[in-house]
Amino acid sequence: MDDGNPVVRLLKRRIADEGPLDVATFMAVALAHPEHGYYVTRDPLGAAGDFTTAPEISQMFGELVGLWCADTWQALGRPDPFALIEFGPGRGTLMADALRALAGVPACRDAARIHLVETSPVLRDMQRRTLAGHHAAWHERLPDTGGMPALVIANEFLDALPVEQYVRTNGAWHARRVGLSADTGTLCFVTDPAPAALDAALAPHAHEGAILERAPAVEAAVADIARHIVDDGGEALFIDYGYTAHATGETLQAVRGHKPIDVLAAPGESDLTAHVNFAAVAEAAAAQGARCHGPVDQGVFLERLGIRARARALSAHASPAQRTDIETALARLIGPAEMGTLFKVLAVARPDAAPPAGFETTP
Repeated sequence: MDDGNPVVRLLKRRIADEGPLDVATFMAVALAHPEHGYYVTRDPLGAAGDFTTAPEISQMFGELVGLWCADTWQALGRPDPFALIEFGPGRGTLMADALRALAGVPACRDAARIHLVETSPVLRDMQRRTLAGHHAAWHERLPDTGGMPALVIANEFLDALPVEQYVRTNGAWHARRVGLSADTGTLCFVTDPAPAALDAALAPHAHEGAILERAPAVEAAVADIARHIVDDGGEALFIDYGYTAHATGETLQAVRGHKPIDVLAAPGESDLTAHVNFAAVAEAAAAQGARCHGPVDQGVFLERLGIRARARALSAHASPAQRTDIETALARLIGPAEMGTLFKVLAVARPDAAPPAGFETTP
């Protein structure tokens, strides 16, 4: 492990001072340290980065999200003004594409007040360039909108929030932590000898050595958004890779240069994410009095919104090479072997709201 890596040095000092760190703290330092955190120091997206998100694959994704916003705005009674809030906006590509689609519904576009929740100074600068000409406000957390209803978009935001891990040992759950190897002094996983203060009935049939992930940061973020919607109106759209029922198993992963690497190999220099437990997301929203629609597979959601028709419209005036790119992007976004089934979409609304577009046949 490279001690030239400033995050590694920081982690080693903290472990020496405090003892092994829980996995959530490790993730928080690696991703969000104010000087050396992964998201603070770089643009992680695209071919030159570490991963690619749906908005970067095709304009169709952001355009359809924008049309979803317009349709939902109309169903909400056309509030004017309303807050259009995006969490984790990346390069600003999704918002730019969504606003282009909203231009076709001028009253909605005029009523929208754009808010971006972004902690990375590098990405904020990129978002400002991408959204030049649009008035927007940036925030570290969910903004106070003064009672305005809100349409909230969170695409691949929840997966980057820290998770806790627990290991099943001798019939009990024990916190998994990051410590230092006695032999090499490198970062390694260790198990807390004391049983964790978890519900004893949690996954009672888990096998010895099973790993359980919990994400209090995800639940807190969702609860804040759901509370805003219940109090002030609006809806939220969460899009992420994950699973739909409580389960055991390790999903924490590290990616560098579009390839998986060991989670502890390059903290601060690799993307760390965990699959989203959509059952826990729905429970966190419901605890605030909100109603959830979905989750549905991303492929199903985008097809219901008309992505195939949009692809045909784009292809009609495209060159052969461009048509190939459109077809490839379509397959990546909705294909079962690509993002179509791994990614899920969940809407959070007030209890009396009808199912929004894309969720018409779900409970």
